[in-house]
Amino acid sequence: MFKTNPYAKKEPICGNLVVVLDGKFDGRGLKLIPQPSRCLLLNEVHELILTDEDAKPNNIVNEIAYIGFFVVKKSAIVVVNDHVEVEGKNLGVIAGFDETHMPNHYNIVVKSDKRNSGLEMGFELGDEVIIG
Repeated sequence: MFKTNPYAKKEPICGNLVVVLDGKFDGRGLKLIPQPSRCLLLNEVHELILTDEDAKPNNIVNEIAYIGFFVVKKSAIVVVNDHVEVEGKNLGVIAGFDETHMPNHYNIVVKSDKRNSGLEMGFELGDEVIIG
């Protein structure tokens, strides 16, 4: 692929949580696609999932915690290694994208030091999500 990051400048994705999830799963088997970026469009809903594995595109991710679903309030491009925040709290960086539920929604997998659920982190409906 590219030898340098082709995304010289880009807008962040902005959204709000519409579901807060509470759950962890060992052996989930999420298949991260090889593509390092996805377009997220206004009013789409997508799922945020945490892993503490060293995950990247083309990997299988098994150890996960569910954060929640968010609605996109500003369309943009999401790229592997983009930082993810919910209500100002840094969750980690984008590890990749799983298409299990497409065309309904992407599972957006976030690489983190800890594997806590959205409820465990105290997130609330309407909390602001920023990716970028």
